[in-house]
This record gives sequence, structure tokens and C-alpha cells, in this order.
Amino acid sequence: MKDVASRAGVGLKTVSRVVNGEPGVTPDTERRVQEAIEALGFRRNDSARVLRKGRTATIGLVLEDLADPFYGPLNRAVEEVARAHGALLINGSSAEDPDRERELALALCARRVDGLIVIPAGEDHRYLEPEMRAGVATVFVDRPAGRIDADVVLSDSFGGAREGVAHLIAHGHRRIGFIGDHPRIHTATERLRGYRAAMDAAGLPVDEGWVSLGSTAAERVSAAAGAMLAGPEPVTALFAGNNRVTVTLVRVLAGASRPVALVGFDDFELADLLRPGVTVVAQDAAALGRVATDRLFLRLEGVQLPPERIELPTRLVPRGSGELPPTA
Repeated sequence: MKDVASRAGVGLKTVSRVVNGEPGVTPDTERRVQEAIEALGFRRNDSARVLRKGRTATIGLVLEDLADPFYGPLNRAVEEVARAHGALLINGSSAEDPDRERELALALCARRVDGLIVIPAGEDHRYLEPEMRAGVATVFVDRPAGRIDADVVLSDSFGGAREGVAHLIAHGHRRIGFIGDHPRIHTATERLRGYRAAMDAAGLPVDEGWVSLGSTAAERVSAAAGAMLAGPEPVTALFAGNNRVTVTLVRVLAGASRPVALVGFDDFELADLLRPGVTVVAQDAAALGRVATDRLFLRLEGVQLPPERIELPTRLVPRGSGELPPTA
């Protein structure tokens, strides 16, 4: 600072004001200070700033899988809100592994992030209680935290699935299969609950052979679909629990001997360009990210709020695949 002040012909306090964006400096003086900083090649020492202010202006985001298209808009929305607050985003993937989620979240806390946004992989988040008591604001997204009280921002998985299955029923289907993610995942069980509620409301029995939860790997999903489409009374429609399951089912049904109706939970790229277009229950991933990050910064600004469950609506998008009539 002394070197910059000397080169710019100003006092130390003026340099401090310019560096910290404080008022009381004329445009000409600010320009001279900035030119001196550039000429000397100096950069602000954020580590020293953290020690002085106690805040890092960084937040952490723990995702399930950065490669999943669903998380792209969510990640971008979190980053944009953080940027508007002058904060940097650091993120990583848990790969749906509870141990990796814990390791990553605690590593971010060890680097003194001001807040965390977590898409849970595990079912017990008590390990975050000491960090939250120490002031690390924490918001969960897509799934609630396990065994602690914390803010969570969700899509209406139950209502969206119920609407999607009711749509198939309205188009004449009575034998409808459900293929979803692992049963330990909150969204998978909520969507299955929505499926059962729609079937029950229509007075339709559910054969347990029509329900399959597990890995979203293509081999597992293909096998489950094959079993449901075989036999003397195969399903005439399928409801997919997430976008990865839907994409696999599009491939499976492309080789089927008869048309099978399909509705998927989550939209995905090019779904509207397939023939027929894929009917989906769309959720707003970007809105999830924005709402969660806004909530996080409210807490960082000291607003005292009880933990809240915020549920965002879904939207049925008919494109053709969910409107195919039953053929058997």
C-alpha cells in the first residue's frame, strides 16, 4: 500500500478506500490509484482480508453429478446470485455417495466458505451441526436434510408425478409402469407416491411387477422395462422417475414392437425434436438454484428466520409420447 500511495501521490487511507470500494474518493484520484496498482502488478491478498473481516465472500455447492444436465441450470443460477452478492462459488460432485458428500462439505467448511448449498446424497446431516452453529449458513436443495432442521428448496415431486400419471390415465391407460431411482432418495419415493396416488384416485390396482426402483444405469432400466413390456398383460404406458431413466426408455421403446406411451419427470435436451416428442413433467432447476441462494444470502445478512421448506411447482409439457392411446 505504501508503494501504491507513493506512486499515485496519495495517502494510505485513500489507497485503502479505493481497494475496498469505499466512498470519498474523486474519480481522478481513484484512476491514479488503480493505474499505480496495475503498474506495480499488485493483487489484493484475500487471505489477509479474511483474517481481518472474518468473511471469505465464497459459498460452496455440493451437487450430485456435475455431468447431469439437470444440474447445469441450477449451478449457473447459484453462481449468478452469488456473483450479484460479490461472492465466489466453489462446487463439487458427491457422485450420490454419502461419504463423499460429507467429505466434500466439510472440506469446503475447512476452507471457510461463508455458506453451503447441498443436494443431499446421505440421510444423516448431523455432521454439519457444528459448522452451522459456527455460522456457516446452509440450505438444502432438491431433497431435505436428514436428521437436522434446515432450509430446503424442492420441486413438487409428488404433485408432478401424480399429474403425469393422471395424464396417462386420461388417455385410456390402465396398466402403467413406474421406473425410478434408488428408494433411499427422497425424490424417487415422492414420485412413486405420486404415481400410486394417481392410480388409487382412478380406482386402478397396481401390480407390483409394474414398479421398479434402483440404479439409473441403462442396463438396469432396460431390464426393468423389458420385464414390464413382456407377458400376456404388458404395461401400455411407462412413467420415468427422472431424465436419465427417460432417455434410456426412449431408446428401449424405439425398438419396441408396438407403441408404448411415455411420460418422464424432468425435461431434457432435444425431447421436443424426437418423434413423437417426449411428454415430460418439467421442473425449474434454475429457480431451485435462485431461490436457495437467495435464502442463503438472507441468512448471511443476519436475517433471523426459522428453517423453512419451500416447494416449487412443476409443469406438465405434452408433446406426443404421453398422448399415445393403449394398443393392448
